[in-house]
Amino acid sequence: MLRPVSEKLSIVQVTPHRRGTENPVNRYVERVSAELERRGHSVRVAGVGDQVKKLLRTSTADIVHVHDPFAPRVSSTALRSSSALNVATFHAPQERVLSTQVARPLVEIFFGRLDARTVASAQTGKLLERYFPASYELVAPGGANREWSQVADELEAIYRRLAARRHDPTGNEEVRRRIAKRRLIEVDLHMHTDHSTDCATPVEVLLETARDRGLGAIAITDHNEVSGALEARRIAEGMDDIQVIVAEEVKTAEQGEVIGLFLEEKIPKGMTMAETIAAIRAQGGLVYVPHPFDRFHSVPDYEHLLEMVEEIDVLEVFNPRVALTAFNEEAERFARKYRLVPGAGSDSHVAQGLGSVRVRIHDFEGPEEFLEAMRDADITRKHKNLVYVQTLKLLQTAGRPKAPKRSVPDAKPVRGGRPRKRRPASKS
Repeated sequence: MLRPVSEKLSIVQVTPHRRGTENPVNRYVERVSAELERRGHSVRVAGVGDQVKKLLRTSTADIVHVHDPFAPRVSSTALRSSSALNVATFHAPQERVLSTQVARPLVEIFFGRLDARTVASAQTGKLLERYFPASYELVAPGGANREWSQVADELEAIYRRLAARRHDPTGNEEVRRRIAKRRLIEVDLHMHTDHSTDCATPVEVLLETARDRGLGAIAITDHNEVSGALEARRIAEGMDDIQVIVAEEVKTAEQGEVIGLFLEEKIPKGMTMAETIAAIRAQGGLVYVPHPFDRFHSVPDYEHLLEMVEEIDVLEVFNPRVALTAFNEEAERFARKYRLVPGAGSDSHVAQGLGSVRVRIHDFEGPEEFLEAMRDADITRKHKNLVYVQTLKLLQTAGRPKAPKRSVPDAKPVRGGRPRKRRPASKS
């Protein structure tokens, strides 16, 4: 749920120069900051010589506005350190060879953290579009025919537009009070069975392993299929200590994968992201975005993620199968800035990986209670060697027929991992 923003904002302006030095960029920063402060906003200006990393780590800023954030400048450091909504202004139409030629791929990654880009002149905009294609808004500086108050008007409108896209973190307090009386359970929100083409774990083995590992609920998220999850839910109905969320990891046409939670029917792959989300909503499901910044998976790029941010119910901030820790950190940063509900899952394609990450929440019934339970979740991580689980996946799936659904009448949990004592299920 999003809401209009009328409150005063906390803003950090970061200049690439030492504060007090006379130059066009500092003049822009100083005049705009003064105008914004007159309107009641809290504005902090930082530059060369300031402890920008420490400032941003301890800051609760709504907006971090960086000016000319090219490495190795302090404004680039601020962009790398920020967990706020990020706005950039590019000033002089001057090519920086280090950024546009030598380190361009790395710079593109950090520019991907920008939620809005502005330029001080049309010429600067053309230069930036050539090397770093994106949408750039012209916000020219004040001068003979332009008041600085007009510049502040335009920037303030951008800040408020971004802030309005953040989710309301309050949720449904009545539902949270109700479920707060229930037992705590541990949940794994991302896993696969042999109903996925790249997994060989039978449904029964997955369920028995999940029970053995002390999980109170699991979301089965097979690729472009719900048959495995439906089968698991049917079997779990005869158990008294585990709940199965029917889910599907759907491949969209060109915008990566998205998971629908609490589904009843298969959603076809190959639709647009908007169409896929609409199909999830039509079933009363929740939108869960998996491994959103893992560039080795099929994921929405940052631009598409921004387009769908209002529709995201849960963002996966930890996935033990991502190759680089930085991908999870980027997801956590994105969730914080847009106040998204964070989630996590093992993304297990072998039963040995189950429970390598756990989400501890109050027991729930249905999507509404689940979402409110997730607002107060604790995410715990258990180290699981990525090479080990990937090798197991390869060994179990190599050379086998496509997606066999094996029935295992006397399934046993896989070895590895520590069994946990279970408490009887109860809801009130």
